[in-house]
Amino acid sequence: MSKRAYFGTDGIRGQANRYPMTAEVALRVGMAAGKIFMSKDDRRHLVVIGKDTRLSGYMIEPALVAGFTSVGMDVRLFGPLPTPGVAMMTRSLRADLGVMISASHNHFADNGIKLFGPDGYKLSDERELEIEALMDQGLEEGLASPQALGRVQRIDDCQARYVEIAKATFPRRLNLAGLRIVIDCANGAAYKVAPEALYELGAEVLPVGVSPNGFNVNEECGSTHPAAMQKMVKEYRADIGIALDGDADRVIVCDEKGQMIDGDQIMALIADNWAKRDRLTGGGVVATLYSNLGLERFLAERGLVLHRTPVGDRAVMMRMREGGFNLGGEQSGHIILRDFATTGDGLLAALQVLAVLKESDQPMSSLARQFEPAPQKLENVRFAAGKPLESEQVKAVIAQAEERLNGSGRLVVRASGTEPLIRIMAEGDDEKLVNQVVKEIAGAVKQAAA
Repeated sequence: MSKRAYFGTDGIRGQANRYPMTAEVALRVGMAAGKIFMSKDDRRHLVVIGKDTRLSGYMIEPALVAGFTSVGMDVRLFGPLPTPGVAMMTRSLRADLGVMISASHNHFADNGIKLFGPDGYKLSDERELEIEALMDQGLEEGLASPQALGRVQRIDDCQARYVEIAKATFPRRLNLAGLRIVIDCANGAAYKVAPEALYELGAEVLPVGVSPNGFNVNEECGSTHPAAMQKMVKEYRADIGIALDGDADRVIVCDEKGQMIDGDQIMALIADNWAKRDRLTGGGVVATLYSNLGLERFLAERGLVLHRTPVGDRAVMMRMREGGFNLGGEQSGHIILRDFATTGDGLLAALQVLAVLKESDQPMSSLARQFEPAPQKLENVRFAAGKPLESEQVKAVIAQAEERLNGSGRLVVRASGTEPLIRIMAEGDDEKLVNQVVKEIAGAVKQAAA
């Protein structure tokens, strides 16, 4: 595959107003993607655009609009809407393309551009490379005539439509009456829709992270900072806590005691429930290299298989489509329920957990630990420049670690596709060995990056 100039593992991402996350690049994305996704017929072509609550969305959105309208595409603007909501609306409105402006769980200073095809799925590598190639060519060709410029319209009911779609995924035989739920929306894209959906299904809702100001997305709240949710659950004696990230495509949960429940445990809970109901398709679950060995063993005990993919929910979804699976995700909380959505959806995953909780008539703490996780250690090493993983010393340390873990564990070392980080993960039954190999590799990477 050709080297990418703009796109990473999940769209284009970077610090706002710094290359590649500039207004100029956004303009070029709009012009290039617009040209590629406009078919040759005479009908009006449509792109829909949603965003989270970052200040820089006000810079990126108009630049994209200018790019799309300049090649003759009509634009519908949603304002703040979860990433999965944008994917759903792309299909619902029969758009040619969907765009989400968000840097997901990152700090407010970052932003990103994610693209969805007319089927609501994230674009393939080939499509992204096609867009990149056109972005770097002269874009003055193929511009629309003055009378053929695209029109722009803001859609006011998209949030209400997403709430209705979300509610429809909850079992009709159940409601949330009697449950007290803390929902942390990370001051992000779901700050209106998530509390509303839970309330309309009957829950007593205690919202946190629902006061976005452009700067506070993911700040000491949301799935990457769950302490606020945990504190509120204990303080108000809630039955469960739910934390989303900035664009609401991931979720983590805590029980009534404040104990955390990660994406692996959520997948185990849903998989077990769906398998018993004969709803699980594909004979297993799709997850990434980072999912815990304990999940794999849990599924195997039930005659199910864990299929592993490279990191990223796009890779998970690709494998799900190939193998006919309807459940997949990542330990970080990207949970894909393919019966309902074309990408990770934190709210929909939370609703499935709530359905199991409601029907079980047990406290969440009795459902939280579906399996005993194998000792796992993850460390992220930030670097300023260069390619630390190409260092001979780092390669040698990794090789030694793999040899020591052979047969009793796993090792994954990779560069992040969205941040200047080297991610080091080891797991196995010997916790001391796991911690030791991660420490040694992290030390070698730091030395190489110095």
